[in-house]
Parts: sequence; C-alpha cells; structure tokens
Amino acid sequence: MAGIRMAAGMVIRTDVDGVSTHALTRLLAWLSPSFPVGGFSYSHGIEAAVEQGLVRDRATMIVWLDGILRHGAGRTDGMLFAAAHRAVLAGDEAGFAWAVERADILRASAEMGLESRAQGQAFLLAIRAAWPLDGLARWDTVIASTGRPVAYAVAVALAASLIGVAEGPALTAYLHAFSANLVSAGVRLVPLGQTDGQRALAALDPITHRAADAALAAPLDDLGGRAMAVDWTSMIHETQYTRLFRS
Repeated sequence: MAGIRMAAGMVIRTDVDGVSTHALTRLLAWLSPSFPVGGFSYSHGIEAAVEQGLVRDRATMIVWLDGILRHGAGRTDGMLFAAAHRAVLAGDEAGFAWAVERADILRASAEMGLESRAQGQAFLLAIRAAWPLDGLARWDTVIASTGRPVAYAVAVALAASLIGVAEGPALTAYLHAFSANLVSAGVRLVPLGQTDGQRALAALDPITHRAADAALAAPLDDLGGRAMAVDWTSMIHETQYTRLFRS
C-alpha cells in the first residue's frame, strides 16, 4: 500500500513499490520535452521514411514506430538500459563500462550515433548543473575511463538508478518518452493533427510496455536489433536534400 515516511525532515509519500513520489517527479521532469536534451531536433530516420512514402498517415506511423520499439532502438537501448541500471545498483563498474561501450558502438548510422550521444551528454550536463545526485561522480569517472560518450539510454538508466526508481518503471518511462518524441516528429512531418498524434501515442502505449518487458527479460547474448528499414532510412537521411531534423 501507499505510505508516508520521513527523510531529512521532509515528508515523502511512497507508492506500492516503495518508490518515492519525489523520485517520480524527478524522472517526469527529466523525461519531459522541456528537459534540455534537444530531442525535438531528432526524428530517428522518420523524416526520410516520410520522404520515401513509407510513413504517410497515422496508421503507417504506428506500424513504423512499433518496429522501432520492438525491433530497433527500443529493443537494443532497452536491454542496455537494463544492463546499466543493474550495474549501478550492484556497484559493478566493469558491467557499467560494458554498457557504456556497447551503447556507443551499436548504432546503424552516423546520425543514429549523433542522436544518442548528443542527448546522453546533454542529459548528464543538465543533471549535474540543476539536479546534483549523490554518487554520480563515481560513475562519471567510469564513463570517462571508457573514452566514449554516454548514450542517452545509459545516462537515464544511471540517473534513475541513483534516485531509486526500479528498472521496470524507469525503462517503461524512458521508452514512453522516446516514442512520444517520435510521434511529435511524425505529427510535424506527415503532417498529422495533434489529436491524431495522441491517438497514435495511445495505440503505442501497450506496445511500449511489451517492449520494456521484452528488453528486461532478454539475455544480453541476444543484444541487437533487426529494424533494417529504419536503419536504411537513417542512412539515406544523411544525404537528403531538404531536412528539418538532425536524424
């Protein structure tokens, strides 16, 4: 049951899983469109998919995003999110470094890499400046030791773990924010109305939950994606003549 506890003279309400509402509002803030990671400037190849006629209305956008969530970055980043979150909880620096390295290299195109790296670094920059977290310095050192920029999924997993949000809710929230950003890109590109965008997001909600559950249960030996059409549109977007988005 929900409850109330005291911490440092402050009343903190907790939900049934023992996660504080204080942690919940932090995660909501960090994954909101207003958090300065620049998510609005990335389409994950959807801009090229629209140009090629592969995404042309709400129905085709839902199918396209379903593929991304369950077979593309949703799967790969979801598995790496879980690996990073578990490593931080266990104090496993080698395991966390492994997740940082894999999340940086498992990108099908230069723009997919840019999208992940730029948002990951911007996320941690904003966290350090406005939301200082106990223990973050230790994991910053691990990230620096890899010589690689941190991916967005790994950065969010790190912060969520440090504030005590369990891997399941944290990953589901991350994938929901990811899909919401892609729906927003699709609404602007197709174009679609705002109501159609909300209908698409509602249709993707159960898919997001299934993608999170699958990523949490998948063994790391199965790491990788199979959304080849998404990878292809990301690659051709690099030379697309007219572009609104960076990916």
